[in-house]
Amino acid sequence: MNKTDKFPLQHRDINWLSFNDRVLQEAADESNPLYERLKFIAIFSSNLDEYFRVRVSQLRQLKRVDKSIRKKLALRPSKFVKQLLVKVAAQQEELGTIFFDQIVPELKENNIHLMDFETLQGKYEKLAQKYYLDQLKKSLHIDIVEASKSSEIFLENQHLYYLVTFENEQEYGIVNIPSSDHERFIELAQEKETHFIAFLDDLIKLNLLDLFPDKEITNCYEIKLSRDAELYLDQELEGTLADLIHESLSQRDKGQATRLLYDKRMPKKVKKNLRKSLGLGKIDMVAGGTYHNFDDFFSFPDPTKNKQLHAAPLKVIKHKALENATSYFDLISEKDQLVHFPFMSFDYVQNFIDQASQDDAVEEIKISLYRVADESALTDALLRALKNGKKVTVFVEAKARFDEENNIKWGRIFEEHGARVIYSYPRIKVHSKVLLVLRNENGKLKRYAYIGTGNFNAKTSKIYCDHGLFTAHKKITKDLLRTFKVLQGELIIPRASHLLISPFTTRSTIESLIRREIELADTGKGGFITAKMNQLEDPGMIKLLYKASQAGVKIKLIVRGFSRLIPQLTGISENIEMTSIVDRFLEHGRIYKFHNDGDPIMYTGSADWMSRNLDRRIEVLTPVYDQDIFKELDDILNIQLQDNVKARLHTPEEDNPKVQATTDQKKIRSQVEIYNYLLEKHK
Repeated sequence: MNKTDKFPLQHRDINWLSFNDRVLQEAADESNPLYERLKFIAIFSSNLDEYFRVRVSQLRQLKRVDKSIRKKLALRPSKFVKQLLVKVAAQQEELGTIFFDQIVPELKENNIHLMDFETLQGKYEKLAQKYYLDQLKKSLHIDIVEASKSSEIFLENQHLYYLVTFENEQEYGIVNIPSSDHERFIELAQEKETHFIAFLDDLIKLNLLDLFPDKEITNCYEIKLSRDAELYLDQELEGTLADLIHESLSQRDKGQATRLLYDKRMPKKVKKNLRKSLGLGKIDMVAGGTYHNFDDFFSFPDPTKNKQLHAAPLKVIKHKALENATSYFDLISEKDQLVHFPFMSFDYVQNFIDQASQDDAVEEIKISLYRVADESALTDALLRALKNGKKVTVFVEAKARFDEENNIKWGRIFEEHGARVIYSYPRIKVHSKVLLVLRNENGKLKRYAYIGTGNFNAKTSKIYCDHGLFTAHKKITKDLLRTFKVLQGELIIPRASHLLISPFTTRSTIESLIRREIELADTGKGGFITAKMNQLEDPGMIKLLYKASQAGVKIKLIVRGFSRLIPQLTGISENIEMTSIVDRFLEHGRIYKFHNDGDPIMYTGSADWMSRNLDRRIEVLTPVYDQDIFKELDDILNIQLQDNVKARLHTPEEDNPKVQATTDQKKIRSQVEIYNYLLEKHK
């Protein structure tokens, strides 16, 4: 915890691990269906891998700063990394306990035997050897490495390997585990209704003598190396930023090591030799279990097809206005419309673009794409619009981490078909989720907009909870047009009076709204703020929230991920309540509500209260003017504030206690309640 006078902050990277604790709590929750628990284990593992590749990597980069400068700035990256590793080690232990002591036995109770090595080695050894010879052997590569000396061996990013020790301790072997080319989980046998599944890893382990016939093998240990995910671009090189990023993508898999995950059974001497071979430091070594890459459990098979082991399928809600609308333009002209994912279909967004692509009156479509789906009805509709002679402007964020290659690919496809494609700016990302359609009506251009909290991506819309607003509001769409002119380089400042646009007006407007609540509290009129976001990190915003709390403003926050704000501190933040909801779907929507002396103001859109979202990204938050939509979002916000099933409390201790229902309270699981609320509203 960092402290200034009455201005305490959690360290964001330590607090992020508390968020991943909440994911692990869902994996441990026996009320979740078995395959949902496996999903949460996979999410936990995937999150942790990205954490080391991005956040820990950035902390390590701080070590390159001159020591005297680090001291002045109170930068202590090594200390923080050591703290992180202690917490990560505890989480890994808990993960192992949940998996081996709870989930594996429950799989067995349901006729799915995930075999350990000893079981495989016994009754199923011949089947394992046959599979190895027929399917695996040709994909394996071995290296012999001289111990205690630096080596030319290169471990690919995130790939699995076995380190094999020999009687001769002066050398060891490395063999790849080709889980990216083969299924990680192999069903070797079925006996009546019982299915026997083996780890791919163990099939290789069982046949190591075949790979090292001239060696006396003593043991083997699974290892995995994670590498820095940042793209360090040389801006002096010629070419567009998109070209530079595309050329740099191959560097990601060759970047600096950020974590060597190894089997904790590995002897100290072997660890030391491995470190020297790979040129790693002690801080790079992280102990793990027998198996790594648990994110592979996203694709763990269910040969029983038992519906009881999975979350019940979600019946998609049909939007009562949009579902049968022959013309979205007529409908949106009459009234704003609101959609909610994944409870409703993303087809409503894609249909809007498709109608625009075929409507003779539509002249132009403008869209910002942050994470482009590989192929979708949306991309088809944009290509159809180009074919039909529409002017299409696409802003592609080429720096959307881990989606750069696909985004650039689609940018080039759109360019080839005649679109005007604009890529990222060097020092700013475009994170807004906005669409603008210009339509000629009675000789005048009328504007139609879609402003969302989530990406234009049909696949992620099925797993992320997001909101999207369709509007033809003249002033909102005028501001959005000016936003696109900024992206197109035609304006420097959008001068918007209704939309909040980062990095121009979001911070100043939100701060003014918070100060307004402080003034109301100071005059005895009360002050109230309710806000939902993904992360809360910006020190200036947090300091102002502390001041609001100290003035008596009642603040209720829902922050799914990490938060640097510490609630419930006496004299500092006792008027701030903060919860987090981790459930079946990823909470991703942002809603900000200010009481404003009985005339409440609400915004929704793409921006969290993080410094990057306020100051270094193009973000769009829209005011909610339609009173029906205002009430709908307000109701959703209130349902989430009442969650006492999946909600966890943010506390100074970061221990993630459940929000407890009193004996007379109804159990409220907000995602289920919101679904039922929308189902009733749109029946």
